[in-house]
This record gives sequence, C-alpha cells and structure tokens, in this order.
Amino acid sequence: MANDSKKLSKERFAQHAAGYVTSTTHAKGADLDRLLDIAQPQADWHTLDIATGGGHTALKFAPYVAHVIASDITPQMLEKARDHIIGQGVENVSFKEADAENLPFEDETFDLVTCRIAPHHFPDAAKFVREAARVLKPGGLFLMQDQVLSEDGEVAQVADGFEKLRDPSHNYAFSQSAWVAMFEAADLTVEHTEQLTKRHDFLNWAQMQGCTDETITELIKMLGESSDVVKAWMQPEAWGTPQATFVNHHLIIAGRK
Repeated sequence: MANDSKKLSKERFAQHAAGYVTSTTHAKGADLDRLLDIAQPQADWHTLDIATGGGHTALKFAPYVAHVIASDITPQMLEKARDHIIGQGVENVSFKEADAENLPFEDETFDLVTCRIAPHHFPDAAKFVREAARVLKPGGLFLMQDQVLSEDGEVAQVADGFEKLRDPSHNYAFSQSAWVAMFEAADLTVEHTEQLTKRHDFLNWAQMQGCTDETITELIKMLGESSDVVKAWMQPEAWGTPQATFVNHHLIIAGRK
C-alpha cells in the first residue's frame, strides 16, 4: 500500500512539477523567513532538505550554510528544482533522488534537516521522522513545516478529506500533538512549535492539481455544507464564487537530537 501511495505521488508530482516551482504557497511567504529565524543556520553547516519540491527551502538556506543537499523522490521534480536553483547562480546546492522514509545517507551526517509542506504525502510519517533523526549529528536540528489538523476530530476529518479530494496523493495530515509525539518517539527534543495559516485562492489551488470541474463542484459542496466549527477552521470567503478563498493551517516544529 505504501509503495502504491509513493508511486501515485511520483506520478502526480512529475505531472505538476513546474507548478510547484512557481506556486506562491511554496515559493513565497513569511514562513520561509521564520524557518531561518528558528534554525539560526551557521556557515559551516551541512544541510539536507527532504522532499525539496521546487527547491525553495534549499534555496533559502543556501546562502547561510556550507552546503545543502536538495532531495526528492520524484526525478522530474528534482530536475525542476535544479534548474530553478542553478539558474540563480547558486553553487553550494547538490541534488539527490531520495525516499523520505529510506534516506540514502549515513548516520549523523547533517547539522540541519529541513522538510517543508511535504510530509502529508508520506505513507509512514513516523518512519520519516526517525530517518530525519538518524541522519542528524548529535545536537543537530530537524526543522519541519507541514499542514496541521485541528485537535477536533470532526474538523480534522473534513479538512483532511478536502485535501484528499483535491489531491489523491495526499496521504494524511496530523495534529500538533501527533507530530510532537512522533518527534519525541524518535528521541528528538521539541524546542519550538508554532502554527500559521495560509489563505488560498480556491480555483488556483484546485486547478494546480488538475481537478476536473466535477471535483471542483464537489469541493465547493463539501465546504459549503460543512458545520460552523469546520468553517471557523477553514475560514471560507466569497464561497461559491470565482473569488472564493479559504485557509489551511500549518505547523512549524523544531526538534533537537
């Protein structure tokens, strides 16, 4: 089942790779600056960026560290990231095809491991966290950002189903408490957590994953008919119009080995 999920992710990200390079959600945002502020990268650090996507996190950290390895399971995505980063004259980033749950690196290799807006695609998030911890040097930092679910079960179910309908390669998002538990189980000391919201133009968000008109209609109905507590979490505005927007929530979590 996990292999099927990974195969689907690779197929979909190969198809939509270019869109992730230009995606506002991935390419821009104060959250990238927050990651820098939290990590406080040092000039001699060796860094791994897992599931680099369009390469935005690797590019953000590159000026502040000795070297970054940008890794991704999808070769076409890695090619787009390489073109994006090398095209800006950056020379201290290398590229490696890698499965986040089976990293092809030795134990205690990196001072910093990052992963941004990707773990909801991974079939085994706990194994991913253990792998990130394994390749960290003692005292190293694992810094992760991803979609986060409400601790309320009803809200979590609808919000996660909304994401899954839009993108079948979405596996599962987690609550903050679930992520903290996974970090602690991997012997990482959680030093920082914070949540933020990202507001999305609904049609652009749906079309970025190639949603059909039928799927878009179903998404509109799903959120439009949801309970008040779900709407309070997802904050739809101008819903059912071409100007419709909504928010999803993200968690930034930092764990020290």
